[in-house]
Amino acid sequence: MNIEKLKLIIFFMSLVMGELSYAQDWADLNRYKSSNEILGKASAGENRIVFMGNSITEGWMQADPEFFKGKSYINRAIGGQTTPQMLLRFRSDVVDLNPKAVVILAGTNDIAGNTGPSSLKMIADNIFSMAEIAEINGIKVVISSVLPVYDYPWRPGLKPAEKIVTLNAMLKKYADKHKMIYLDYFNAMVDKKNGLKKEFAPDGVHPNLTGYKVMEPLVEEAISKALNY
Repeated sequence: MNIEKLKLIIFFMSLVMGELSYAQDWADLNRYKSSNEILGKASAGENRIVFMGNSITEGWMQADPEFFKGKSYINRAIGGQTTPQMLLRFRSDVVDLNPKAVVILAGTNDIAGNTGPSSLKMIADNIFSMAEIAEINGIKVVISSVLPVYDYPWRPGLKPAEKIVTLNAMLKKYADKHKMIYLDYFNAMVDKKNGLKKEFAPDGVHPNLTGYKVMEPLVEEAISKALNY
């Protein structure tokens, strides 16, 4: 067998193994398994807050690590994830950590179709389910608005802007009805086209440090309200 044929076989085997791994752990339940075991449950009197989300929340740690330093903020976000994936790992990555509150920021990847087509109702229902699981376990809930997006660089032409407006209205209505905190990033960051202002996110989706600096006082205010609700 020549070397080029061997390389080709190895390449296709790696693709197959990657697909099998993804299929076996579609929600990436193992991503934080070891970290969760080390962390354990919150101590008495600890105001632990879990941030559940996708790359927008995961990237926050890299863009502004000082925001998380010295606080009991636990980031359990995974880039690229959609709400059904987050729902599957919600117990292990949120409930089992025994936080006082959870900040849920999710939905944009569903609209982008990262794990297949999703209606706005499907997206909202998954977020509502996460909120209800938290509430029944004595965890205060902060439901974040989806950040504005005019177009997805990796899936152009989907026209997400108005879908996000509609989804946010659904999330706010639910939060108000169930006496949960609705965190409105959208109106603080939106431009005239219902997209994300360029100074906050050069790619139109993922905030830079300037964008996170807008989000930080808003989330801290929402957390404070939730803890005292």
